[in-house]
Amino acid sequence: MSSAGISTPRASTAIHPLLWRGSQLARNSRPGLDTGHVGLSRQLPDGGWPLGSLTELLLPRPGIGEIRLLLPALRRLPVQRSIVLLHPPQQPSIQAWQAQGIPSRQLLWIAPAQAADGLWAAEQILKQGHCAALLYWPSRPPATALRRLHLAAQAGDTAFFAFRHAEAAHAASPAPLRLLLHPAGDQLRVDILKRRGPVHDTSLLVPLAPPRATAAADSMPAFSESSHAPVDQRLPDAPQPRRTEPVLAG
Repeated sequence: MSSAGISTPRASTAIHPLLWRGSQLARNSRPGLDTGHVGLSRQLPDGGWPLGSLTELLLPRPGIGEIRLLLPALRRLPVQRSIVLLHPPQQPSIQAWQAQGIPSRQLLWIAPAQAADGLWAAEQILKQGHCAALLYWPSRPPATALRRLHLAAQAGDTAFFAFRHAEAAHAASPAPLRLLLHPAGDQLRVDILKRRGPVHDTSLLVPLAPPRATAAADSMPAFSESSHAPVDQRLPDAPQPRRTEPVLAG
């Protein structure tokens, strides 16, 4: 209280949760989904993969270890909620996912006939909010479509990952988190192109755990000669009747 009887306001360090200081990572009321990679989690806002938000993973080609990067987080999701694989580049191998600790009943594979169908399906999944995670491989989506998907994701707590070609790194995107991935032996080189926080201008080397060796995996045909995880590659499947409609796994 001043001598004139007028109180002097104190400077407050608290700011709106949607704002953050340029020198600090953003912190929301909702914690992030632990990535399972300590060094990576430390560099992400909320300490992990964001929920209810679009995350872009940019890569030069499929199968460099991007699925293994996500597996520790996917295993933490409640098994009562589905993990959706929307328009993946190859037919998923359910046996490989099971070998990595993801039960088949939790997986939902959707193979849309057209790119527009995939965008529509992604938006409906996000709006409903029943699925724990949505892994989506869009085909050259326009920025307006990505903006719609990001807005739809904010209505729930789905972990939403969009896999795009590395060339998209030069294009604008509404995604608050964008990571550029490159293979580096048994590791991934991760460059944080965009995050809610200060610029991160050095690459991270994220070790990728080797595939789990289980009886189920051992009984499968030999994997292709590659350093990538089996779950990142197409594996031989048992002959099945030809189907044109999307398949529900599990």
